[in-house]
Amino acid sequence: MSLRNKKHPQLERLLQKARPVTLDQSSKVLILSDLHMGNGGRRDEFRRNAELVRTMLGSYYLPEKYSLVLNGDVEELFKFPLESIGEEWGDFYDLFLKFKHNGFFWKTYGNHDAELLEEKEYRLASSMVESVKFHYGDETILLLHGHQASVLLWETYPIVSRSVVLFLRYVAKPAGIRNFSTAYNSRRRFAIEKSIYEFSNQFKIVSIIGHTHRPLFESLSKVDFLNFRIEELCRAYPSADSEKRRAIEQKIAALKVELATCYKRGKKIGLRSGLYNNLTIPSVFNSGCAIGKRGITALEIEGSKIRLVYWYNGKQSRKFTSDRDNSPKELGSTGFSRIVLNEDSLDYVFSRLHLLA
Repeated sequence: MSLRNKKHPQLERLLQKARPVTLDQSSKVLILSDLHMGNGGRRDEFRRNAELVRTMLGSYYLPEKYSLVLNGDVEELFKFPLESIGEEWGDFYDLFLKFKHNGFFWKTYGNHDAELLEEKEYRLASSMVESVKFHYGDETILLLHGHQASVLLWETYPIVSRSVVLFLRYVAKPAGIRNFSTAYNSRRRFAIEKSIYEFSNQFKIVSIIGHTHRPLFESLSKVDFLNFRIEELCRAYPSADSEKRRAIEQKIAALKVELATCYKRGKKIGLRSGLYNNLTIPSVFNSGCAIGKRGITALEIEGSKIRLVYWYNGKQSRKFTSDRDNSPKELGSTGFSRIVLNEDSLDYVFSRLHLLA
């Protein structure tokens, strides 16, 4: 594919140079990003969900024959040296590598773990790439961390990253100052999503990112999705019979409660809309992160389906309400549960993409 313009040269280069992987109806892939593994201390954000990640990988995805892509910022090298991370979480590297036996294991790098390119003895070095390109029939799904969409982050990375590392390790960390990250800046993360959205629509591909820590499904944030579903149900109401109307009324009431909860949380979840034009095109997905306070989000591809899932400790999670069949399913007697937040057909996603982009 030739470069079409110079608006997104870095993203175009990633598309051209991405590691190719062919998917078929038997493919099963887990996409997880932003683990931010540290040294196991109180400033290690991964520690909160480490046992959940270990359990879901080892007791669900590995035996279910999923392949694995870790989509950047797996290690938190801004705050911790690699040696201390390996000492604390070395068993995770063994677990990650086991997914090669299921098909493949790839790890893209983000802005927090790009230093690993210089680590010749890094245990996952043979699996590390800048981007991955899934071929689904004639369609393309590009996996990249997402920081490459920021000109500031990319072009100034060698200088800025060293300054950030020094500040976070030796000033912010001892003082207990929170990490300064795109994930906590609604304006920046919206700009990055918008840039990748424009690029994906131009090339008529689907992009799967991390980086912003905000789950996206078909370019919709949770707030956008709830509004979208309420509108769909309102449109279905006039032609429904009395029994279906009662069901629709109950669904809308539940969705309104969940939407109100989102607005109540306000800036904590970044309420800025994921709608980048009048008609949303399903070209950007985001797996979210593995350091959520109540659990973690991830993306799954199984055959022709793509889904956004949420894993959590059943005693800690807030309730999810939807008209979809998304009842939580506990993983054995582990206490951890998985719930499908959204699911769609890849064929539908690409059809809509080609018709609307």
